[in-house]
Amino acid sequence: MQVSKIDCRSDHAAKNFVESLRNTGFAILQFHPIDSDLVSQVYSDWARFFSSEGKHEYHFNAKTQDGFFPFLSENAKGAKAKDLKEFYHYYPWGQCPDFLEEATSRLYKQLNGLAMLLLDWVEQESPEAIRKNYSMRLSDMVNPSDGTLMRILNYPAMKGDEVPSAIRAAAHEDINLLTCLVASTEPGLQVKDLDGNWHDVDCDPGSIAVNVGDMLQMCSDNYFPSTTHRVINPDTGTENKARLSIPLFLHPRPEVVLSDDHTAGTFLLQRLKEIGLK
Repeated sequence: MQVSKIDCRSDHAAKNFVESLRNTGFAILQFHPIDSDLVSQVYSDWARFFSSEGKHEYHFNAKTQDGFFPFLSENAKGAKAKDLKEFYHYYPWGQCPDFLEEATSRLYKQLNGLAMLLLDWVEQESPEAIRKNYSMRLSDMVNPSDGTLMRILNYPAMKGDEVPSAIRAAAHEDINLLTCLVASTEPGLQVKDLDGNWHDVDCDPGSIAVNVGDMLQMCSDNYFPSTTHRVINPDTGTENKARLSIPLFLHPRPEVVLSDDHTAGTFLLQRLKEIGLK
């Protein structure tokens, strides 16, 4: 399974990007508009946050889901073991430590702007028969929306006492429309093909991995596949290294109709219950 690398400067970027999503559910963006120095700064700042005990002062709000989620808070749908990670849910309206706010806010805005552009590409390149499935223009589903989430993830160094079946992020599909993931500080992301084989996702520093979420699969009547992916534990010799990653999850407004069975709000609530966050 070969995830395509898309040169965002190309005249054919939109076509190539959507074709990759259609075929694999994933695409890798290169020469994109996200500030790489800003990404490095945000990673450095949040590494300080996760290494401090002060993180517990920002414990997540169970109702609004913003804030710090401690280690072993979440499991993948259907998984028995909790993922080996801790994370922070950043929303522009939510809680955030003062020393992190400025840079984190700037990265959120940049990633959200990119995600909106990519969603326009999906709309533009969707066949007419597929566009008819959308209850409204894709951009109208999220404009405006206060549900788009930037998650800062920390996968701590392995201690050797982990549950044998536990990995950093068990096999799962994302909930939302599109996910934009800036290149992580360590490898580990894998995607599963239709034959059940796992493949490493090559996401070089400075690149961005984009994948389809369940909501886009649903509203496109399965035209765009929400591909199963995971983050595996590090190889021997690198297990003492933590891994940081930052995905932005593009979410529609709660009332947006995705299918005959679900709005975005009802589907999100169902999935949050399944992964132990509600």
